[in-house]
Amino acid sequence: MKWDRNQLAETIASVGAACLIAGYLRYVIQSELLLPSKILLIVGGVLLLGGIVLGFGGILRFFSKRSSQLGTNTAILALAVIAILGLVNYLGFKHHKRFDLTSEKLFTLSDQTRKIVGGLSADVTIVRFAKTPDSQLSDLMAEYKNLSSHLKFQNVDPDEKPDVAKDYGATQMGDVVVASGPHKEHLQPGPDGAISEEDITSTILKVTREKVKTVCFVTGHGEKSLTDDGAQGYTVVDQRLKKEGYDTNSINLVSGNGVPSDCDVAVIAGPTQAFFSQEVPMVGNYLNAGGKLLIEIDPDTDPKLDEVYLPWNVNVGKNIVVDASGVGRLFGTGPEIPLVIDYGDSPITKNLQRGMTFFPLARTVSMADKSKSDPQDVELLMTSARSFTIPKLQREVQFDPKTAGPLSLGVAASEKSNAKGARLIVIGDSDFAENQWFGLQHNGDLFLNAMDWLAQDENLISIRPKSATTRRITLTEGQMAAVRSIALFLLPGIVILLGVAIWWKHR
Repeated sequence: MKWDRNQLAETIASVGAACLIAGYLRYVIQSELLLPSKILLIVGGVLLLGGIVLGFGGILRFFSKRSSQLGTNTAILALAVIAILGLVNYLGFKHHKRFDLTSEKLFTLSDQTRKIVGGLSADVTIVRFAKTPDSQLSDLMAEYKNLSSHLKFQNVDPDEKPDVAKDYGATQMGDVVVASGPHKEHLQPGPDGAISEEDITSTILKVTREKVKTVCFVTGHGEKSLTDDGAQGYTVVDQRLKKEGYDTNSINLVSGNGVPSDCDVAVIAGPTQAFFSQEVPMVGNYLNAGGKLLIEIDPDTDPKLDEVYLPWNVNVGKNIVVDASGVGRLFGTGPEIPLVIDYGDSPITKNLQRGMTFFPLARTVSMADKSKSDPQDVELLMTSARSFTIPKLQREVQFDPKTAGPLSLGVAASEKSNAKGARLIVIGDSDFAENQWFGLQHNGDLFLNAMDWLAQDENLISIRPKSATTRRITLTEGQMAAVRSIALFLLPGIVILLGVAIWWKHR
């Protein structure tokens, strides 16, 4: 069999194209450009180019035909469409953008995560030990990696790399370990078996913090308890502080002869009994020595702590704040639970400016003399203009313009003259951070931001990840019957009638 020039060129080009395709497929499958793939690509390129040169005359004659020109135009148009789609896909890959339409922004990384991961200065490696990747976790980690080049994620088969599993302390399939330098922490999945953004971010914080700070809660005067898991307890506060990377501890001023030196922040949360006369100077001395203190004082209580906050130009009112705006009714609360949407200019509330916080049974806390206040001192929480005060809780109250708001419910103050930078926050309510109220709107963010500011961890002040809101529609039997009737009879009937009408019109 004798081949002419065009047949030989076509054969050589076909073999070259086949080599190029084979080399590319090997590269895609192996995810690495090995020597055999390189040889196939080079040989394929040379043969394809040789076939084009050898059959160039025949190619010109082919494209000079009218039918060939029409086919060429179609081919060029198809290639142009493919090129445009490829360019759009490439730009989408390089400039990743998603739109989160959920009200809580559940599929958007929180402000807290962006601040912590975006501010990483040390390398953090997250390793999942399993035979097959977890697509949900991989997608979440892709979002994390977009925030910082210091964060790495990989899936490792412990059977293939037992030395890596041993080095990270992985003991079973599915273990996820976060490591930074010598620090390693295991990520624990939630009740549903999934690992949440909050878990990942808090673990990253643990392995990257140089020093774990301690928040001490004063006890002995009826304060909120870190071990009380009831509605009025502070177990959620305890859990969330630990997720933020803090240690927590309960202290007694009398037995400990004051606030221990290892307390980075002290909290007096809603005392119902008065402090002993010898305890008040202990709290004052702690502040004078550069301590950081949060005092939460509920209405109708007098813990006798005036000597602590009065020198800081803070006045705690003997009253109860009532909110007559009616906005709280939208959230199922009454006028005795003031709603705050106006905040002072402070790092604590900077991220809350568009959010809401609720304070069940609160009293006013304000500057005693604003003319003497330091520029660093801020009235944090301001109620609406339709709020006012009453001396004690009553069954029926009327708006009192003499005590009308806006009213301040909290003050943050700092002492710049002290080399250690003492800080004090006083809030006229402790219930806002109880277990039953902590998760409402931004109540929890307010408490944790206050802790971060007191601990001088301003870089952690943020809005934390939110949980999904359960939205269920409960229907009566009559409503269910109506829905079934619509689905089974009305909608199909409408479709049938439309079909008949169209047929009748065109018959």
